Amino acid sequence: MKFLVESGGAEGNAGPTYRNVLAKDTGLLQSPPGIDCLWDLFCASVEKYPSNPMLGRRPVVDGKAGDYAWMTYREVCDVVIKLAASMSKSGVKQGERAGIYGANCPEWIISMEACNALGVCCVPLYDTLGANAVEFITCHAELLIAFVEEKKIGELLKTCHATSKYLKTIISFGGVTNDQKEEAKNHGLSIFSWEEFLITGGDEPVDLPEKKKSDICTIMYTSGTTGDPKGVMISNENLLVNLAGADSVVQSIGEAFDQDDVYLSYLPLAHVFDRMFEEVFISHGSRIGFWRGDVKLLVDDIAALRPTVFCAVPRVLDRIYSGLTTKISAGGILKKTLFNLGYKMKLDSMKKGIKHEKASPFFDKLVFSKVKERLGGKIRIIVSGGAPLAMAVEEFLRVVTCAHVVQGYGLTETCAGSFAAIPNEFSMAGTVGPPVPHIDVRLESVSEMGYDALASIPRGEVCVKGSVLFSGYYKREDLTQEVLTDGWFHTGDVGEWQPNGALKIIDRKKNIFKLSQGEYVAVENLENIYGVLPEIDSIWVYGNSFESFLIAVINPNQQALENWAGQNGITGNLEEVCENTKTKEHFIAELAKAAKEKKLKGFEFIRAVHLDAVPFDMERELITPTYKKKRPQMLKYYQGAIDALYKSSK
Repeated sequence: MKFLVESGGAEGNAGPTYRNVLAKDTGLLQSPPGIDCLWDLFCASVEKYPSNPMLGRRPVVDGKAGDYAWMTYREVCDVVIKLAASMSKSGVKQGERAGIYGANCPEWIISMEACNALGVCCVPLYDTLGANAVEFITCHAELLIAFVEEKKIGELLKTCHATSKYLKTIISFGGVTNDQKEEAKNHGLSIFSWEEFLITGGDEPVDLPEKKKSDICTIMYTSGTTGDPKGVMISNENLLVNLAGADSVVQSIGEAFDQDDVYLSYLPLAHVFDRMFEEVFISHGSRIGFWRGDVKLLVDDIAALRPTVFCAVPRVLDRIYSGLTTKISAGGILKKTLFNLGYKMKLDSMKKGIKHEKASPFFDKLVFSKVKERLGGKIRIIVSGGAPLAMAVEEFLRVVTCAHVVQGYGLTETCAGSFAAIPNEFSMAGTVGPPVPHIDVRLESVSEMGYDALASIPRGEVCVKGSVLFSGYYKREDLTQEVLTDGWFHTGDVGEWQPNGALKIIDRKKNIFKLSQGEYVAVENLENIYGVLPEIDSIWVYGNSFESFLIAVINPNQQALENWAGQNGITGNLEEVCENTKTKEHFIAELAKAAKEKKLKGFEFIRAVHLDAVPFDMERELITPTYKKKRPQMLKYYQGAIDALYKSSK
């Protein structure tokens, strides 16, 4: 396997251990010498790039957003030191925990760096999970102090009947109302506006404690698809090693992050994916610009910021793909013909191994440069993570954006990126690539699902070992022992090694159930197969041991459905079209066609569907903030529709 080297033989039901070929002679990557913690990393950048713009936001005047206004690295550091002094004076000590609650903004990063300065463990509170999770995390982590977005203060105060046992101080990213001060006082809390708190530390320099690589710098609570959130303990070393890995991967493709890079901060900082990348750009003295918090304004923020690196989850890239393809379809016959010709020629060249920048310079200039301009005009790297990116979307973006498109894979427990595809290796499209150079990886057989890690095409549960692994789940040693065995972290994801050494994620170990006739169904694999249909935005496949066939709840693609309805004389609004019997028959027929093309077994066909015009969302608790399905909640929410489908199909 071209991009892998074997570092250990097969053991029991586990296949051989592999690592990236870049680590063949040097061993696994370690954290940078002389840097023991994330505070050291930040200070090194302040010293090296004091005048570089660091954090930017768009001022909004009379409802209109202006150009990005920036704070330099030195200016940010000055505020961080003031904030750390105020935290210290309020009684927060090294090793204790501070919460940060709100959307990405400069104050988020400044609060995080103040925690790093004092050796205080930063605990993000989810911006999307509501008061119950906020209450649970505040109490479970025993937060003493919390930095909170202005509009989230009310949500946090709602939890004070339970959280005031631990929580003593709240600092707003902005202002505080008199009513909020009164409510906080009634719960025995101190509450400050941002500016008020900054002056409480006085002018005396604060003594910063010595910090170690092994110190826990953050506890990130994973949203989880069942049960309470789990607190993933991440050390300084975990993040530092991962930053070195990110640099190594980019350098291996002939690129490098540097002080000229510009990064758009919009993915939640409460997740390790974005936190890791923001630390990468801080380490290089780059610029980080924050979005305005509205997905409808995201493209406008991109145009204003002109980022060079764009990180996204598939759902965002799907929207970009849909928007671009719609615009192309709406163009004149000449434009469409030109685009299709250029697309085919460039795609054919890339499939032959020609690098994207040399595959079709003529059409890049004539056609695809316009697509690049819609994304700001300067993007050179697009990184997708958090969930699998559909092959059609990845292929399209590789061709039309004139940028490297990298699909990665990792978990909070592995500190984000564990695998990264190599952009100009077109054979890696649809995979997550080889492991990064700081981990060992092996597959373990999952016999009950028919996955054999020792077969000619190795398939099994992905297991990871290395210095990036988390230190355990906070206060949950029992759960830690369930996933960590002899230093190997069991991801729960099922992977398949490709001949070139890339990994393809094909299933989820726990997403398996048995039908009444005794057949096992790997449901995530089926959702990946059916989910690529252009008529479908999202699909949840369901079955149980009391029924002999599968059904599905589908979020239809609105434009595709409206086009089909118009062509077939079906009238009404979207909800009415979804309820139409002919519409359901159409979807079942399209699903059957896909099943036959993929040679699925009879019991893997979908026999009945419920169409929901409202996308699966967090408001109904159907998905996590990273868009993973919460299957127990989906079952509860759609139980009536499921019962009706099974009843009417018998």
